[in-house]
Amino acid sequence: MSGTDAPRILVIRGGAIGDFVLTLPVLTALRDRFPKAELEILGYPRIAAMAVEAGLVRAVHALESPGLAMFFTPNGAFDLEWREFFARYAIVISYLFDPDGIFEENVKSCGVGQYIAAKYRPDETKAIHASEVFLKPLEQLTIFDGDPVARLPIEPFEATEPCLAMHPGSGSDSKNWPEEKWRELLEYLLAKTTLQLLLIGGEAEGEKLHRLAKGLPGERLELAEHVPLNRLAKRLAKCCGFVGHDSGVTHIASALGLPTLVLWGPSREAIWRPLGERVRVLNCENQLANITIENVIEELNALGMESG
Repeated sequence: MSGTDAPRILVIRGGAIGDFVLTLPVLTALRDRFPKAELEILGYPRIAAMAVEAGLVRAVHALESPGLAMFFTPNGAFDLEWREFFARYAIVISYLFDPDGIFEENVKSCGVGQYIAAKYRPDETKAIHASEVFLKPLEQLTIFDGDPVARLPIEPFEATEPCLAMHPGSGSDSKNWPEEKWRELLEYLLAKTTLQLLLIGGEAEGEKLHRLAKGLPGERLELAEHVPLNRLAKRLAKCCGFVGHDSGVTHIASALGLPTLVLWGPSREAIWRPLGERVRVLNCENQLANITIENVIEELNALGMESG
């Protein structure tokens, strides 16, 4: 590192949506430590665009770029453009899975000022929160007090409205509350509150969304299907609350600062739960089937959401 207060810094982050959101504290800590730095990401643009939208980084470069493949090969013949790309950075912090250090050695050979190899996933045998694990390598940059709460300062499209966002899916069926209970919750909220409801789903959840919405009043229930993440974040930002599972969308909602209720399943809560002052986790011994409608309504009431 050159000693300047304005280094050019590259954070390399693959993984799923939740992994990226739980790495946001790293971007915030770097921004606080080096306020004039040119901070950029090498990752998946469809996910990392949220960090650009929030003003946390200047640019995102695509990790899927074909020219990067050789950097995972010993003694690879590297594209000159990519050699020059890495040489621009005073600091590179990589959260890639690189057990043999091949990627690290190849990137270093391009003339990077300082390369920091970080864990791409927490150790599941230790009860240390993922964001704490991701912040730990920054101690090499004398950053010891990074806030582990993920924050995504994105402004909503319009003013906040009495709309409760709900995401009945996740990356795994084992993390999902039963569909019939979601339907029962929707019917309860439509009957007993004045809330508007926003039902969110990705490609795998389209049929589920339509089954859940069938026969319910369209003027109170809006579907958000396959919405690009940066647009979804802006839409979520104007909602008054969120209910979901252990999923990437839930992490986005909590990072936006929404009152967030998480229906928790088999994952290790101590490691993967969203952090934040407005997050409540409903965990019935990691058994989603044990969570009742009454449990959810009670928690929504505690968040100030049940009455609408």
